[in-house]
Amino acid sequence: MSTGHSAGMADDGRRISLEKALDFLKGDRPLRTEEVCRDYLVEHPGCTDHLRLLGHALIKQGRAAEAEQQLRLALSIDPEFPQLYEDLGSALALQSKFDEAIPNFERALELQPALPLVERKLGQALVAAGRGDEASEVLRDYVDKDPNRAAVFKGIELHRAGKPDEAMAVFRDVLKCDTQNVNAMRQLAVVYWRSEKRSDDAEAMLRQATGIADDFLGGWLTLSALLMDMGKYVDAIATYKKATQLDPDNAEAWSGLGHANGRAMYPEEATKAFERALEINDSEPSVLSSYAWELKTIGDQEGALKAYRRAVELKPSFGAAYWSMANLKIFKFKDAEIDEMLRQVERDDLTEVEDIHFRYALGKAMEDKKDYDRAWHFYHTGAQRQRMTVEHEPMEFERRQQAIRDVFTRELLEARSGAGFDAPDPIFIVGMPRSGSTLVEQILASHSQVEGTAELPIIGRITESIGRYRADGVRYPEAVRELRDKDLRGYGRQYIKEARRYRSTDKPLFTDKLPNNFPTLGFARLILPNAKFINARRHPFDTCLGNYKQLFGRGQNFTYDMLDLAHYYQQYVATMQHWHDVMPGQVLDVHYEETVTDLEGQVRRILDHCGLPFEESCLRYYETDRAVKTASSEQVRQPIYTSALGKWRRYDKHLDVWKKQLGDIVEQLPEASRNAGL
Repeated sequence: MSTGHSAGMADDGRRISLEKALDFLKGDRPLRTEEVCRDYLVEHPGCTDHLRLLGHALIKQGRAAEAEQQLRLALSIDPEFPQLYEDLGSALALQSKFDEAIPNFERALELQPALPLVERKLGQALVAAGRGDEASEVLRDYVDKDPNRAAVFKGIELHRAGKPDEAMAVFRDVLKCDTQNVNAMRQLAVVYWRSEKRSDDAEAMLRQATGIADDFLGGWLTLSALLMDMGKYVDAIATYKKATQLDPDNAEAWSGLGHANGRAMYPEEATKAFERALEINDSEPSVLSSYAWELKTIGDQEGALKAYRRAVELKPSFGAAYWSMANLKIFKFKDAEIDEMLRQVERDDLTEVEDIHFRYALGKAMEDKKDYDRAWHFYHTGAQRQRMTVEHEPMEFERRQQAIRDVFTRELLEARSGAGFDAPDPIFIVGMPRSGSTLVEQILASHSQVEGTAELPIIGRITESIGRYRADGVRYPEAVRELRDKDLRGYGRQYIKEARRYRSTDKPLFTDKLPNNFPTLGFARLILPNAKFINARRHPFDTCLGNYKQLFGRGQNFTYDMLDLAHYYQQYVATMQHWHDVMPGQVLDVHYEETVTDLEGQVRRILDHCGLPFEESCLRYYETDRAVKTASSEQVRQPIYTSALGKWRRYDKHLDVWKKQLGDIVEQLPEASRNAGL
């Protein structure tokens, strides 16, 4: 009896350990799975189930050679376990040992012909081993045997036809019959993402699919693209890396890895990934353009221009590359390049996007020639056409700003003072785009105690999540009134934790420079009571002109119409004045014009506000070696210059709209700002 009881306890212990390890693996925590399996195997070294799970955990960590060892050990214990041969084949294939992987896949099929996905893996290994004819036969058999293949294709066509509900029904029916059909999972996730705006559900579905089929390249690529769309750039780096491991010659995967590293502010890694993509295919203009952007970010202007010019050589109508060259700011087009752009905008078959890019590039070219009327023509017509392609609702933006001002009263902020997470790390730099915020950031990043990061999306993501699942529909900002002290601390802790992923040093302070974060300062004050806030300001006409001349890669949809711009600026001023009223002394206004004319004085103000001692290096900010991804990236690598002051005066006769809408604001500016450029 006692022996039987002990055996039952042993079985329970095995089951509990396996379930725990499997839960960690499903939750994308392979290191914890490894720990659980190794702990169990110390006492039970012959458990093939734990050895198999350990192999899966090691593969997920990119440790295929170690996984191979564990799986071979498991097979020596149970040589008739078909799934172990499949797993060993996968581990070998990940090491490019395709000739060794093939017989293991074949053995798995001998032992269990109905194993899902093994024929596909065998076919892929045969292709990689150069045995194309055999691969074709195997893959044809695999496709022919899939009873749900036609249904999946039907679902794809329904989705393309704009019938997402019907498509989802088809994919779900497939999954009822075949719970491990990863193709159906992938396509259902695409519907969740593209049509239903259910990105979290899409991510969960794709992680389930890649968990079932670790070598599912399409699943990893789709998951990577989704993560990029969600702003989870660091996570996307990991999934794109997985895709490159599965197919080292996949240019799409390497290009995606470049984009992910770039957005996560790892420009050196981004350039390496793009270089690998271009080794595989050196004639893709869009990849060349992205590569050039990263070269520009690290200060290699010569390399960037070479890549851009190669892109337009391959595709003369590639207006985006011309605009990117113009966006280098200190670059000037050759006459032949201007003539080519003028020819391009006369074409009848030019796409709308290409036409817009050429118009902005021509605006810069004419400005460099001091032909300001022609420059305005191209900027203005480019902006008008771009406005037709984007959505911006000025009244909705005003309603949102008023709601924020109504919620974040002085009484609320004082009542909850100190309730948040007490980390002193972040220095928030806000303002209007093109207002000198990058210069402020570069000055601070030149200090020994400050790390310059990037335009972090974190605070915006947190505010958007507040109240998301409330049944009564109350969201941010109104939902803030009901947050408890522990909620505020939790959000502050979350911010610091997420910011760590964008940091590369242990300096005590870091910058978070995202101009459009200005509406969130009250919330940031609640969750991070020791944070510092700086508002970068510039003459309204120069600010609006700088935005109107800029074709942004994404967002900033208010910048393509003169009235929209003026309205947005008015709301910005109203909200910033509100923060001064309800958080007196917490926000430092730094006027660009005063910084240009009195650099040391403004640097000392900035450092004093942040509680930092003065350092001469902040005056030589242009010597600081760091990646800068904004439109001002070349300018902040130059000593301070006064030529940017009062640029709006060159376009004076075209700016009546702003004079009428923003004249009162101009009158309230400091004298240095008001009279800049005279």
